[in-house]
Amino acid sequence: MNIQWFPGHMTKTKRMIAENIRLCDAVIELCDARCPKSSRNPMLPSLIGNKKLLLIINKSDIADPIQTQKWIERYKNEGVYAIALSCNDAKGIGKVFDAVKELLKEKIERDKARGYVNKPPRIMVCGIPNVGKSSFINKLYGKAAAKAGDRPGVTRGKQWITLKNGMELLDTPGILWPRFEDKDVALKLAFTGAIKDEVLDCEELCANLCKYLAEKYPEKLTERYKVELTEGLTGFEILEKICRKRGFIQKGNEVDFLRGANVVLDEFRGAKLGKITLE
Repeated sequence: MNIQWFPGHMTKTKRMIAENIRLCDAVIELCDARCPKSSRNPMLPSLIGNKKLLLIINKSDIADPIQTQKWIERYKNEGVYAIALSCNDAKGIGKVFDAVKELLKEKIERDKARGYVNKPPRIMVCGIPNVGKSSFINKLYGKAAAKAGDRPGVTRGKQWITLKNGMELLDTPGILWPRFEDKDVALKLAFTGAIKDEVLDCEELCANLCKYLAEKYPEKLTERYKVELTEGLTGFEILEKICRKRGFIQKGNEVDFLRGANVVLDEFRGAKLGKITLE
């Protein structure tokens, strides 16, 4: 599949990040626990410069916990402060405040020396579309402060939000990069919903997902859809089996691939197939 999606507002977001980073003490970047590398924007380091970075591996509740821990260790070895989190509940949200204090420890000490005691930090929150930035901010805030949704492109402008402890967060729209050079990266982002389905061939996308799951998590497919997987099946052949098992048949005994693709993609994204990590 040739997957490319870079709406006009993303160029505006890129400029907005570059213009506002000087106002912030640190950056919190959210990535998707199902693809903790592919869901990180390669443009971000150049946009934020030498600002301190805290990486939130979000949606850890629907990813393989063993793989999530391996990614935390890998990022630690690379000098990146990373913590796993699920914004579906408030469990562990306190770790974020502790991590920010640790990250800005030197700055806090400098501020104290200058007479600025308990000066609240200002943090920019960044990430690709649909990674959960607004939900994350709402959990920190304690109630709905940022507009959230389960599709990419909900947040379109910057928004400053002050938390109860005084910390200020700058919510930014999700931003991708202009061109996906790596097909596998584009597929993973499409699988997880970071790219709008409206610009994709959902049947082909789902066939690719079925093929991947058959290779890496065959038990998830057979358990959920009660289909028999034999060696050498193509993604479309697997999708056809699922459609027939679910009764997605049109007139003339034609398989309704589009309906089946939408169901499988929705169920994968909703973790109905179980906890899965794509890389």
